[in-house]
Amino acid sequence: MKKILVTGAAGFIGYSLVKQLIAMGDYAIVGLDNINDYYDVNLKYGRLQQLGIDRLAVADGERITSTVSSNFRFIKLDLQARNELNELMEAEQFDIVCNLAAQAGVRYSIDHPFAYVESNLVGYMNLLEAARQCHVKHFVYASSSSVYGLSNSVPYSESQQVDNPISLYAATKKSNELMAHSYSKLYKLPTTGIRFFTVYGPWGRPDMAPFLFMDALVKSKTIKVFNHGNLERDFTYIDDIIHGLVSVISTQPSTHEIPYELYNLGNSSPVKLMDFIGTMEQVTGRIASKEYCDMQPGDVYQTYADMTKFEARYGYKPVVNIQQGLSEMYKWYQSFYAV
Repeated sequence: MKKILVTGAAGFIGYSLVKQLIAMGDYAIVGLDNINDYYDVNLKYGRLQQLGIDRLAVADGERITSTVSSNFRFIKLDLQARNELNELMEAEQFDIVCNLAAQAGVRYSIDHPFAYVESNLVGYMNLLEAARQCHVKHFVYASSSSVYGLSNSVPYSESQQVDNPISLYAATKKSNELMAHSYSKLYKLPTTGIRFFTVYGPWGRPDMAPFLFMDALVKSKTIKVFNHGNLERDFTYIDDIIHGLVSVISTQPSTHEIPYELYNLGNSSPVKLMDFIGTMEQVTGRIASKEYCDMQPGDVYQTYADMTKFEARYGYKPVVNIQQGLSEMYKWYQSFYAV
């Protein structure tokens, strides 16, 4: 049984990945998260509860074994705590590291820049170096479609130049890719970066548009429609993201001279923002009150993933459409918030 570390395990994608890995039964899993208050911690603890981790048992540095599966243990730990992280990595000797921990949010980075430096650069560096020191066999990490900036060349291909980020968040994600490349080149550490495209679904982040729109619809509040609705997003359902991630984790990493790989993971089918809102109105049976606003700083007009490279390597592409995905998200929303 391979041993894997999943950071950001109380986050949207991290939780969903751990849940799938538990179900597969092929991995001994350790999950890390600092459970910061960037958004509602009750949602994070709710995810952990689903994984068999009791909120009352969570304390800094404590190793908690899941009541759902003895193959999963959780530790509340910040990646900036370098000594504690090094001790954990040395003790556990992980085969695979999947880094999904990060300070998220494009707009938040405008006003809180140091949170991104501390988490996405310092914390990431601590983990990357620990992976090298402990001879991890595969370092998988989350990047973002935001690295493409204002590129008009669509669909976005991994071969495009991404040297003009328009937010600090995007700059930190591009930095992660460069740091991984240097470690692959210098130390032959196999690394694989995944550029995620607008992930949504059950247990999703409450700071992102899909949740904000659904919450506003249910509560009869006004939806802020940026750039007057003239936006397109490659909305990608969480199950498709996890299927793709598991494909990466389960496949032998690159054996090239520089064992560095980088892939898009998105639905490859952009949806106009107004169509997305219209589908959500159909799913919820409610009509949205809309406030049309100008484009937000750091935002982009369109995202669109070219999945050719990922499909060729892993034989997979996302399959869930917006109608299906939003229906599942609404079922979860009604259950979690007792609507």
